[in-house]
Amino acid sequence: MSSNLRMSRINKQLQRELALIFESQIKKESVKSIIITGVECSKDLERAKVFFTALEARKCPGILKDLNEIKGAVRGLLGQTIKLRRVPSLEFVIDTSSAYGAKIDAILDSLGFSSNYRQGNDTEGEGYDDDEQQL
Repeated sequence: MSSNLRMSRINKQLQRELALIFESQIKKESVKSIIITGVECSKDLERAKVFFTALEARKCPGILKDLNEIKGAVRGLLGQTIKLRRVPSLEFVIDTSSAYGAKIDAILDSLGFSSNYRQGNDTEGEGYDDDEQQL
């Protein structure tokens, strides 16, 4: 269990440091607009999948190409800021979870579910008996 906690902490630290590197030290404008949504590092610290998205999803494939061109430099900058036994090689992956979530929302909307109901904000108390308490 402590290994999982350690890997979780390493992933969060990598995510934080990569976001700072892209924000302040990278000069390519297309890459500055990315949002690092997660990092999954292997247990041996050899590889790290870096999940990202952009405000304009249609630009993600071009941004991925730019990221792959500079990933060696990013790894070098990461090695200067993070204290790990081994700096993992970076693999950038487009995060499609937000697009998937929007698709699910559209399906739910077409079926007639309101957004308040989906988010648990059922203000009318539907589905509850008078003597049941809402949690």
